[in-house]
Amino acid sequence: MRATFHLKTLTVAVAALSVASVASAAGLDRSGQDITAFLQDGTYAETVYTYIDADVSGKDSSGNKIDDIAEDYDFFRYGVKADINDTFSVGILYDEPFGAAADYSGDNNFIDANGEGTNVEVRTESITGILGAKFGENKSFQVYGGPVAQRVKADVKLRGTAYSAANGYTTHISADQDYGYLAGFAYSKPEIALKAALTYRSEIEHNAQSAEIYPVVGSGLIPAPVVTALGLSTTRSESIEITTPESVNFDFQTGINPTTLATAKVRWVPWSDFAIVPSLYNDVSKVSTQDDKGLALVSYDEDQWQVELGLAKRLAPQFAISGTVGWDSGAGNPVTSLGPIEGYYSVGLGGKYDITENWAVSAGGKYLWFGDAEGQIPTKQVVSKFEDNDGFALGVKVSYQAK
Repeated sequence: MRATFHLKTLTVAVAALSVASVASAAGLDRSGQDITAFLQDGTYAETVYTYIDADVSGKDSSGNKIDDIAEDYDFFRYGVKADINDTFSVGILYDEPFGAAADYSGDNNFIDANGEGTNVEVRTESITGILGAKFGENKSFQVYGGPVAQRVKADVKLRGTAYSAANGYTTHISADQDYGYLAGFAYSKPEIALKAALTYRSEIEHNAQSAEIYPVVGSGLIPAPVVTALGLSTTRSESIEITTPESVNFDFQTGINPTTLATAKVRWVPWSDFAIVPSLYNDVSKVSTQDDKGLALVSYDEDQWQVELGLAKRLAPQFAISGTVGWDSGAGNPVTSLGPIEGYYSVGLGGKYDITENWAVSAGGKYLWFGDAEGQIPTKQVVSKFEDNDGFALGVKVSYQAK
C-alpha cells in the first residue's frame, strides 16, 4: 500500500530550508529571487531577514596584502499570498535581488596616494505582484505571472595604481525604477507532498542618471586633439542604460516518508550578457583600446548556475530540522576586481518551530567556501589574486499560514 505524506505533517519541515538559501552568489546575485512564499497552501505571509559576512582577502600583483574587501551586508524579504477561491491566487513579494558591497583598505595597489580605497556599492529592490490560476484534475497544475517593479542605484570609486589611468575615477548612478515581469508553471501532488515550479523573470532595462568624474581627462595624459574630438571632460552627467539580467528558477520538493522531505533548487542567470557601461568611462577607454567600442566598467564572462539540495526531518509535531548542500558556478575567472569570487560550495543547517497552529519561526545558517579568483580590471589585465576565502550567512523567518 502506498504511503501518503500529508502536507500537514510536513509543513513544519519545508520552510526550515529557505531561511539562508542564497548568499554571495555569482555576479551581483544576492537573494536568489525566491518565490516559494507564493507556492504555499492557503493564506500565507512571511518576513525573512538575512545577514551575510564574507572574508575576501588576497594579494595585489605587487605582492601586497589585500585585507578583507567584502563588507558585511543584510537584507529583508517579504511575501504575502492568498487564495481568492480554489482556482485563483494572488501574492505580493519584496526582495533585494542584486547588489555588491566591496571596500579596499590597507597598503596596496587599490589605495591612492591620499589613502582613499577602491569602493563599490550596488543596491536593488523589487516588488512582484503575482496572479495564479489552477487547473486540471484535482487542480494539480498552476500557471502564474505578474509585473515586477525594480529600483537600482550604484556608486563606484576606482583608486590606486592597479587601475592605471583610471585611478581617481568615480561614478554615482542615481536611483531609477523600471518594470519587467514574471511567469511560471507549477505542479503539485499533495498525497506525496510533491511540488515543482519553473519560474522565469524577465530582464529589466533601466535608464538612470549618472554623474562621472575622470581626473585623467584634465591631466594632460590624453592629447588635447583627442579630448576635443571625443568631447571629453573631467566630469559628465548623462543617462546610463543598465539591464538587470533575466533568470530561471526551478524549485522542487517531495516526501520521502511521512516525516521526511527532499528538496532541490536550480537557478540560472546569464551574467555574460550583463554590463555597466558609463558614458565618460567608455569614451576615455576608446583611446587606450583604439577602437570605437571601448570598455565596460563591470562585465562578466560566463553565466551562473546554482544548485542546492536539501533534506528536512520532522522530529516532533511542532519542530523540524533541515540540512542543505550547495554549489555556485561563479561568473568566470578572472573576474572583476570589484567582486573577486569564483562561485562557492556551501553547507547549511536550519530549524523551524510552530509557535501556534498558524505562527512559526525559523532560523538557519550556512557556511560557504569561495572559489579562488584572479581580479582583473576592464582591460582584462589581472591585478590581484584571492585565495582560501570563506563566509557565512544567517537567517531568521517569521511566518503565518492558515489553510
